[in-house]
Amino acid sequence: MDLTVRNARSRISESGRVLAAVARNRDLRRAGLAFAGFNAAEWAVWIAMLVYAYDQGGATTAGVVAIVQLVPAALFAPLAATLADRHPPAAVLSLGYLAQAIAMGATAAALFAGAPPPIAYGLAAIAASAVTITRPTQSALLPALARRPDELTAANVAYGWIESTMVLAGPAVAGVLLGVSGVGTVFGTMAAVAAGAALLTSGIAGPRPAGGQAEASTGALTDVVTGFRTLGRHRESRLLVGLLGAQYVVIGALDVLFVVLALGVLDLGDSGAGYLNAAFGVGGVVGIAATAALVGRPRLVPPLLAGAALWGLAFAGIGTTLTAIAAFVLLATAGVGRTVFDVAGRTLLQRTAPAEVLGRVFGVLEGLSMAAMAAGSLLAPALVALGGASLAFAAVGALLPAVALAAGSRLLRIDASADVPVVQLALLRAVPLTAALACPELERLARGMRHLSVPEDDFLFHQGDPGDLFYVIADGELEVRTDGRRLNEMGRGDAFGEIALLQDRPRTASVRALTEATLYSLERDDFLAAVSGNVAFRQDTHRLAAGRLARSAQLVPAGSEADAAP
Repeated sequence: MDLTVRNARSRISESGRVLAAVARNRDLRRAGLAFAGFNAAEWAVWIAMLVYAYDQGGATTAGVVAIVQLVPAALFAPLAATLADRHPPAAVLSLGYLAQAIAMGATAAALFAGAPPPIAYGLAAIAASAVTITRPTQSALLPALARRPDELTAANVAYGWIESTMVLAGPAVAGVLLGVSGVGTVFGTMAAVAAGAALLTSGIAGPRPAGGQAEASTGALTDVVTGFRTLGRHRESRLLVGLLGAQYVVIGALDVLFVVLALGVLDLGDSGAGYLNAAFGVGGVVGIAATAALVGRPRLVPPLLAGAALWGLAFAGIGTTLTAIAAFVLLATAGVGRTVFDVAGRTLLQRTAPAEVLGRVFGVLEGLSMAAMAAGSLLAPALVALGGASLAFAAVGALLPAVALAAGSRLLRIDASADVPVVQLALLRAVPLTAALACPELERLARGMRHLSVPEDDFLFHQGDPGDLFYVIADGELEVRTDGRRLNEMGRGDAFGEIALLQDRPRTASVRALTEATLYSLERDDFLAAVSGNVAFRQDTHRLAAGRLARSAQLVPAGSEADAAP
């Protein structure tokens, strides 16, 4: 009993640490709140439109309408994902939410006006296409918003909880609104939620686009092709994208099977489909404690395989026990498995995929996910016609465990080698001095960076100290002083320390932490190797050092805003 209590307390403590890590980061907090609204809206309008389609023509019409929404989304997703590599991802995220709000609002207006069903279906398809902007952009943005690798994993875990919670909340809200009003009210309400998400993310400054200026000169179609070519060359990323995409065949089938189960088997009424979907979300919430243990975990494949197995067993149970209570319990169990599987898989893909095309890789995944959902939507009515809901649930439940087991040994090899420093890479891309470096040079620098925490009021070093490190600020504010006078203040994205390294001289100034600060340091030899190996970087670095020395020589008075650093 004592062991059980201790384990429970440990899981609660882990969950609390994850939430605290995300809550302390303003940008991660705002992005997470917006993501919660996005997920609620996505699931609510999806269920509402399928119920509307089922009322128009039964399960076949619901499946066709699902495809009408998913095919354009699948085609648009890879193109949408290039936006985060070509433009500031934070701005792309906010505009994507705004586009969703407009499309959902237009669908609501058409439904309230009594427009013909094809018009409502078409507008809903536009909304579904706009939805594909969010996940690839957010996956590319998170490494740049995190300040430490463990904070990135914590954000992935917390966002996985958000998604699981909203799988519960979104359909539940849809069920209530469908019961008391109608489909138009669902779309109108969720349009307002999406607009709120756009407002929240508009306050995130975010990094520059990862592709830099070079990407701006290429066409969007070229960028899409680059994402597919990257997967063609990068076997590890290709396998993970395929595995993560396979789950959406099941999800696409479930979207139809929820309606069939609620209306055709369990006689739960229109709102029953929302409640069954919500039960799936309950499992995701229950899985919070399990995914909290992923933070700081070096190996992610064992929990990924365990999640797939739990998912499959739960669906097999639904296929043999079609009662309301059993369906709710087993769907919740499947939700636990899905949350663990998805969070572990996406985090592993972030660790594995090339950083400069991360958005496009996740865009391919988003497009594949939509196509897989369309395939699942087609598969479900066929399986129901062939052997009823029991066969359908058993068949789709076996898919993911089979794929995961077939890839088991390759996944273990990927897990053992996935050590790409994604947080450090994102930080270097945000620093003007290093942003233009090619990806191999950036990754070499990122691998050599070491994490450093500096308490408030502590000195990082003093004027006259030996210089052996180059620094990049991940979080916090620092002050630069020469001969007792303040020269400058620095924050996230600022780099310093190059003068002592380039000129082999003592530190020309002192640096003190005005707030608790997080930095990354780079050894002298690694920094000088990068300088000597890149002509443009060498010229920029020497130009920066010369400018700082000139300003330091002027002994800028305290209170000045001059840009000087040691």
